[in-house]
Amino acid sequence: MNPVPAKFAINAVARLRDQREEEGIKPIQARGWRATRCRACRVIESHCLCAWRPQVETRSGVCLIMTNKEVFKPSNTGWLIADVVRDNHAFIWSRTETDQQLLDLLADPQWQPYLVFPGEYVEPERVTNTVDVDSSKRPLFILLDATWTEARKIFRKSPYFDRLPILSLLPEKLSRYRLRRSTRSEHLCTAEVAALCLDLAGDSAAASALDAYFDVFSQHYLDAKQQLEMNVETPAHAELKPFVQNTAPVIG
Repeated sequence: MNPVPAKFAINAVARLRDQREEEGIKPIQARGWRATRCRACRVIESHCLCAWRPQVETRSGVCLIMTNKEVFKPSNTGWLIADVVRDNHAFIWSRTETDQQLLDLLADPQWQPYLVFPGEYVEPERVTNTVDVDSSKRPLFILLDATWTEARKIFRKSPYFDRLPILSLLPEKLSRYRLRRSTRSEHLCTAEVAALCLDLAGDSAAASALDAYFDVFSQHYLDAKQQLEMNVETPAHAELKPFVQNTAPVIG
């Protein structure tokens, strides 16, 4: 696999995938798994996304808590967040074992962690709808990157999250995510949630870049799946272009 250019941060989700594969854990064989995909962006090679990876500065950080299956899914959008936010972290959740690196991250004094979760499931005194952008600490958004059923389980069975404030989002838009079906249209995918968090934290450029990157990814992914020619002359590509540097795709 070709190395990621130095100007890009290491994608923690990609690193997590590589670690799981080295441990002998095989990817799930979902529909379309036989298609040859770009190692760096997970999209079918004919519609590679790598040349459209944005580069933008962020004060915020993100931490993705993932399941074993999620880290291998090519439709996962947590990967996009890690492409955009330079300070990105990802961990596989386990009910019986806690990664010490995760605990160290939550205790790091440079960060103010916010666990992003619906406020209706939490004691009101823990819930906030805003992010303190004037704090000496940088916001660190903890995102449960899993199905809704799995996310609720992670939330209930992770006592190290009990002391964290809960950031409950009030999205004005329904989800634009078209790659998987949700039983509730108001459920946002992980990338959409992260974009809202970044905007609340004052990282508006990163929020816009992530929103556009998400739309471009969705188009590339679906066009490849439907065997349509790649079209980069779309409104989503035009929105993303200001955040993209001239760089050759990274294909591994």
